[in-house]
Amino acid sequence: MSAPRPEDDPGLQGPYAQGAYGADGAFAAAVESLADPLNDPLPGEHASPWFRSEGPQGDAGAPRGAAPAGGAGRSPASERPQEAPGEWYDPEGYQRDWYGPQQPPGPAPAPAPVPGAASVTPETPAAPVTPVAPVTAAAPVPDETLGLRTADTRRIVADHPAPPFASSVSAGPSGPSGTSAVTDPVTGGRAERRRAAKGRGRRPGPPTGTTGPAPGTPAAPLSRVEARRAAKAAKDSPAVVASRAVGEIFISLGVLMLLFVTYQLWWTNVRAEQIAGKETNKIQEEWAKGAGKPGVFAPGQGFAIMHIPKLDVVVPIAEGINKEKVLDRGLLGHYGEGKLKTAMPEDKQGNFAVAGHRNTHGEPFRYINKLSPGDPIVVETREAYYTYEMTAILPQTSPSNISVIEPIPVGSGFTKPGRYITLTTCTPEFTSTYRLIVWGKMVDERPRSEGKPKTLVG
Repeated sequence: MSAPRPEDDPGLQGPYAQGAYGADGAFAAAVESLADPLNDPLPGEHASPWFRSEGPQGDAGAPRGAAPAGGAGRSPASERPQEAPGEWYDPEGYQRDWYGPQQPPGPAPAPAPVPGAASVTPETPAAPVTPVAPVTAAAPVPDETLGLRTADTRRIVADHPAPPFASSVSAGPSGPSGTSAVTDPVTGGRAERRRAAKGRGRRPGPPTGTTGPAPGTPAAPLSRVEARRAAKAAKDSPAVVASRAVGEIFISLGVLMLLFVTYQLWWTNVRAEQIAGKETNKIQEEWAKGAGKPGVFAPGQGFAIMHIPKLDVVVPIAEGINKEKVLDRGLLGHYGEGKLKTAMPEDKQGNFAVAGHRNTHGEPFRYINKLSPGDPIVVETREAYYTYEMTAILPQTSPSNISVIEPIPVGSGFTKPGRYITLTTCTPEFTSTYRLIVWGKMVDERPRSEGKPKTLVG
């Protein structure tokens, strides 16, 4: 219970005398009107909008300490009865007096449509909002030595782990959100500070365990020295350039050789067969016109056709053994010039010698080595058909051995003059190192008027 106030003593004189400031109870009423509920030294002795109590007479809501209805002043503390603690807290009155009347919550107004934004139908449910975990702030680090700060920081990091989204928090008040970022703790001591000082002037490299910058991160620009080194490393060394040139040369040579082989083994045969076919038709047309009588023919002029039924060979015969004008065109050449001149088929005796390619350029004598004694060889001219039988073969001889085409061929087995035929070609195949010789003896002469011989008809 508080001590009695001076104005409550009826025996005092002066300004504190009863009724010095007016009617009885005016001073108390003035004090009560100026009371502040926050710094009033006598809580409970004043009236407050949100505190209610019952008066001495039991009137609910009457302010404590207010003057009685009779206008008499306060009675001394000794005369007031002990009041029971009847104060009660009125939250609604507090809310109303400090914040004004509150309206009951109602439905939230619909947001105004934004021009250009896509409209959302009421039936579309809103996406659930994922709650964000609060950021646990680390305890302040005491301003001590670096070693102590490192130890404290490690302990703080162990006690307060950073949240998973700490990397997305902006740094400092200058960030977009104005909040402080959660940064990586300082680790290490003096050794790490020295290493950091040594690498201060170097270009930062990728983090440990990575092979390059993160995807989408622009590469750091190179310095001039680094750019020169990179350009020099990108250039090929002289050895690489030389090896590449040699490789290209070999590849080109291989391609050329392949093309040459294809030309020799395939295209020359195709072309020679075409030319030989045209020459055969030309000879037959001349015979039909009455031209091509036996006699002397110009070099390269066709005058006869040879048939080898066993080898299925039909090839024209031209005058001379010139390679470009006769042999390479797929024709057979008659030895008829200089020392190599031989007899014609219509001569009564002598050796009718011809030459032809064994490989490429039509290869008419490709398989004459397969002829056997008795196989027919027919020479067709404008006047008659001359049939020879194969008698002997010389597998290999020197190209300079011209005795094989003499009137009585050496090595053929003939011992007296007669009407003979000699076929010469190169051997082994695809080379011209040696010559392969085949001899034959005339067994039949048939005029064209009598028709073809039996060997050609059958």
